[in-house]
Amino acid sequence: MGAGAAAGASAMAAEEKANGNLCIENASLAELQQALAEGRTTASALTRAYLARIEAYDRAGPNLNAVREVNPDALAIAASFDQIKPNPKQPLAGLPILVKDNIATADKQHTTAGSLALTEARAKRDAALVARLRAAGAVILGKANLTEYANILAIDMPAGYSSLGGQVKNPYVPGLDDKGVPVVSPGGSSSGSAVAVAAGLAAAAIGTETSGSLLSPATQSGVVTVKPTVGLISRTGILPIAHSQDTAGPLTRTVRDAAILLNVLAGPDPRDPATLPLKRPPDYTKFLDENGLKGARIGVPSDPSDPANDFHYRSISPRAHAVIGEVIAALEAQ
Repeated sequence: MGAGAAAGASAMAAEEKANGNLCIENASLAELQQALAEGRTTASALTRAYLARIEAYDRAGPNLNAVREVNPDALAIAASFDQIKPNPKQPLAGLPILVKDNIATADKQHTTAGSLALTEARAKRDAALVARLRAAGAVILGKANLTEYANILAIDMPAGYSSLGGQVKNPYVPGLDDKGVPVVSPGGSSSGSAVAVAAGLAAAAIGTETSGSLLSPATQSGVVTVKPTVGLISRTGILPIAHSQDTAGPLTRTVRDAAILLNVLAGPDPRDPATLPLKRPPDYTKFLDENGLKGARIGVPSDPSDPANDFHYRSISPRAHAVIGEVIAALEAQ
């Protein structure tokens, strides 16, 4: 273990103790909310713990490169929540959240879309969804790396690459080939947002999608997302690609967390006409059903070599197929 990795491990151990041995890398928003309410941790302790994990795993160790920039005011903002009592109007009070770097934040952070051309760009006004996050008490921890301009700009450009931010790595297989391309893609374009959630670098993250940019990285990182109907969440302050398709959405560790974030993010915005005609339920968590998949059947191709199967399924390794078999056996045993 190198000196940097050792220091990171020491810092994480200290922060884990400060958080009452709460396993923050796996904790859901609901669990973190409960820990804060019960006084088992503080917003400051949570923020320090996530910053320590960013140093250990994003800047060092596997160098996941999911976080393009850390908010220099994150700890000060978190400390302000340590001094106040829980407020039902602030369901995210003290929870560190990352936002994709094509979403405007009117603070000391930059909004670059991962482009060298926008290296020093700063927004004068928060994106509408960022304003809603702040009003709900979220600590904007930093900006997540992404595929540049949230789009593939060249035929051979890998998902998760940007000229300013570099290459985001898959959290489970973080290796790069001899050309610097991920051995296993992190998906894109909300690559950093999904990887950060999977690696426990933040409580949750926000991404955007025009065509698959939430769903693809969520799949590659094994996290939860919702691709909202266009207009459910305001696009004001998000660098646009196609107004007919652009939307933002949550990336979380659980389905309940996605619903909790959707409660905060969804709402009308007079600056985005697409948001005005939509009706929204007051609480998306009311639609959750832990037995919602009871009786459902999952189809799995039985012969990986069958040319009728999807190319991606046929191209994965024998070890991966064995793991799939283990998962199926575990599910059948439940």
